[in-house]
Amino acid sequence: MTNKNDSAMRNRRFDLIAFDWDGTVADSTAIITRSIQEAVRDVGGTVPSDEQAAYVIGMALVPALAKAAPDVPPEKYTELGNRYRFHFIKHQDDICLFDGVLPMLKDLRERGHWLAVATGKSRRGLNDALQDQQLKGMFDGSRTADETAGKPHPLMLQELMAEFGVEPERVLMIGDTTHDLQMAVNAGCACVGVSYGAHAPDAFGQFNPLFVAESAVELHRWLIANA
Repeated sequence: MTNKNDSAMRNRRFDLIAFDWDGTVADSTAIITRSIQEAVRDVGGTVPSDEQAAYVIGMALVPALAKAAPDVPPEKYTELGNRYRFHFIKHQDDICLFDGVLPMLKDLRERGHWLAVATGKSRRGLNDALQDQQLKGMFDGSRTADETAGKPHPLMLQELMAEFGVEPERVLMIGDTTHDLQMAVNAGCACVGVSYGAHAPDAFGQFNPLFVAESAVELHRWLIANA
């Protein structure tokens, strides 16, 4: 792929900035957590705690549900997934972007960065989320868990790097879970954590993030100064 704004890109530390979606860009953690719990209850499993349900956010759907509900047998995974989707869809219109996300994305685009999404959502789920008019044309690329390997496998980032012709040291991954940061480490990329999503940030240290942001506004400030 041909670089856009070549001179601007050379003056930046990172050419490609990849964002997780749920809990990083979209304020969806609570709805996903409740949807997981309701789905497990529907199929007769032991309902996970808020912490247990939130922990699996970011993983591909079936592995996530299996980890959150270890006593649900594999033959019920299809039903479990369908019940999760049922509960999530009921509330997906209540999900909004975190305050400060849109100005951040606009500023990063103006500075010449490529922006991408690397998410545990399905392609259909991400496409639905990107229908928001405010997000039209905001992202240059994306990968979802149902079209490549799920996190923390590095394939999502490796495919994005190949698509844009970017080396690992020129890629920054931003996410709210240890799955996101482990994926970045596995791909040889730098990472930044956000503490306002699904995982407690005290687990981020082992991945040596460049920064841990307490809000999208704080993340915006850090990126403009350091990315």
